[in-house]
Amino acid sequence: MDKLLKRKVDSYLMAWKNNPDRKPLIVKGARQIGKTRSIEWFASQNYSNVIQINFVEQKKYNGIFDDGFEVDAILKNISLLNPELKFIPGETLFFFDELQACPNCATSLKFFKLDGRFDVICSGSLMGINYKEIESNSVGYKEDYEMYSMDFEEFLWAKGYTDDLIEELYRNMLEVKPLSNLQMDTFFSLFRDYVTIGGMPEVVNLYITNKNFSGTLGLQQQLLKDYEEDITKYVDGLDKAKVKAVYSHISTFLAKENKRFQITKIGRNARNRDYVGCVEWLADAGIINVCYCLNQPELPLKGNYDPKLYKIYYKDTGLLIASLDEEAQEDLRANKNLGTYKGAIYENIVGDMLVKQGYKLYYYNSDKPALEMDFFVRDADSLIPVEVKANDGATASLNNLLKEDKYPDIKYGIKLGYKNIGFNGKFYTFPYFLTFLLRRFIAGRKSVSPVQP
Repeated sequence: MDKLLKRKVDSYLMAWKNNPDRKPLIVKGARQIGKTRSIEWFASQNYSNVIQINFVEQKKYNGIFDDGFEVDAILKNISLLNPELKFIPGETLFFFDELQACPNCATSLKFFKLDGRFDVICSGSLMGINYKEIESNSVGYKEDYEMYSMDFEEFLWAKGYTDDLIEELYRNMLEVKPLSNLQMDTFFSLFRDYVTIGGMPEVVNLYITNKNFSGTLGLQQQLLKDYEEDITKYVDGLDKAKVKAVYSHISTFLAKENKRFQITKIGRNARNRDYVGCVEWLADAGIINVCYCLNQPELPLKGNYDPKLYKIYYKDTGLLIASLDEEAQEDLRANKNLGTYKGAIYENIVGDMLVKQGYKLYYYNSDKPALEMDFFVRDADSLIPVEVKANDGATASLNNLLKEDKYPDIKYGIKLGYKNIGFNGKFYTFPYFLTFLLRRFIAGRKSVSPVQP
């Protein structure tokens, strides 16, 4: 079995396997981000005996839990359906794929853990999976891992770059040491390609294989259609047309000046109360990232935001690109010009990169005083504004937020743009492409401190 793309889940799976007290594992995430492929590869390299059951493609196996959840009863029913399968204690991995099609499987995980003879990994698409039902089963007897489409580090691996080079970039950030012109040009070029194609493995594979964009747009547009079909298939208890309407208007609002999503602009007489649950459904399905407006730029973040004021970003920026009109596509791919969507695209990609590091998304917007900030993250004791600049304009809001007497929780800021690494005593500047290292930088900056605020 060939594995074309190295993924971060690979090392997670190995660490899980090496834990002597490992629990059954659920790998969850949006559709078509490479969950099944990564688990199949891991299984083939680490187990002499793998029993793989797909509850969507092999519906007959949904009945294996009908006689209860004791492991021997499950094994008996599996062997009834396929007597050739062998169950070798200590050497067998059960891989239950498409968990969302068989919630009973989640209940069995407690019994597999207590039994202890076999390892179990489940994979489930967030689209259509009732995690409220599944998470209430086997609490304390399973482990959850959320997987995303490929981040920029995984994209660099796919292009052949090594961990040593990534460590060098990280050291430059910690030491506030500018990159060379060659490094800046090279990584900005790679980053523009990544922005254009996004991180869906099938699209990245095609780009790597062809060494150009040929065929990638068609593949991305097909993914968009697949997601729309899934909305029709899986939305339950909500108006499918309204969920689709929210989904199809994301790029429209991102192109506007304030980028805020407004239900009232979706259609005539559209009202917020009619769309309750639609945005949450798309977020739970792993299709969008939601960025909420803070009430005040201060800690704590939890509870300090307005749930009715938010921006919506695509989980995968390549899908945002694919949703644009044909003229924008041509300009982007032929001329590397992001056009009127430039600010939206950079906000979308930075938001996605922050989420993939485990951050939730928050922004701030105020008229009195006039303040606007794209994102906020935090460390143990401070709030950190993150400004995303599509051009080299002024940073009035960032400077105002850094006035100590007004916002005591803010000690320093970060500005992302077409800029080299730097620090002016108040905020750091980093090129966009280093966003994937921000969490490591924030955690590590106190240990290496050439010029700290």
